[in-house]
Amino acid sequence: MFQFFVEPEQIEGERIVITGSDVNHIRNVLRMRTGEQVRISDNQGGDFYCEIETMQGQQIVFHILSQAKDTEPCVGITLFQGLPKGDKMELVIQKAVELGVSEIIPVAMKNCVVKLDEKRARAKQARWQAIAESAAKQSKRSIIPRIGQVMKFSEAVEYAQKLDVRLLPYENQRGMAHTREVLGSIPRGSVVGIFIGPEGGYDSQEIALAQGEMEMISLGNRILRTETAGLCALSMLIYALED
Repeated sequence: MFQFFVEPEQIEGERIVITGSDVNHIRNVLRMRTGEQVRISDNQGGDFYCEIETMQGQQIVFHILSQAKDTEPCVGITLFQGLPKGDKMELVIQKAVELGVSEIIPVAMKNCVVKLDEKRARAKQARWQAIAESAAKQSKRSIIPRIGQVMKFSEAVEYAQKLDVRLLPYENQRGMAHTREVLGSIPRGSVVGIFIGPEGGYDSQEIALAQGEMEMISLGNRILRTETAGLCALSMLIYALED
């Protein structure tokens, strides 16, 4: 069943009106017809099973059949991802959205190979947001996770102050027993931040800045690539907390 997102104002009683680019996608790419069913979310926790009622001009009207199950994790998750090389960020975004992340902040750390000026950063952010939306549709998310603007590490640490829990997987931190204890003690409904370093790892000054601000945990005895580490941490968190 295909998934679409709308704004709350597009929901009128028992009907939902879709306009814009999704109309062309539904009609000409998916070649859907009246009576076919889809899942629609309002990006604010409202999820519905619907069927196509009418397809006229540049709008499609859906009739709401029933409420759909909310698919969001029991915690909010913000992933602070050190900028990786090549197109690895696209993979991280796609898979992190599938796993349940609610926000991704790209972080320009000292050992990042990639350097983005303001213009390139804005273009990348727009592309990354589109990838997040596509992954949210594919994985039947109830929201489209937000891709934030690129931040410096110090800015990301300050931004994370508003979160309930801040985790930093670190290769020099040993002991999965401690990791299990930390993850298992996170209350449902919390907002959790996870910091992931780039290919070159964290700079010593960044670790010093994080000391006392974050809970340092281990992801095991092996050294993980940056595109693997965040997904591993997300998987552990979901396993520990989700029913």
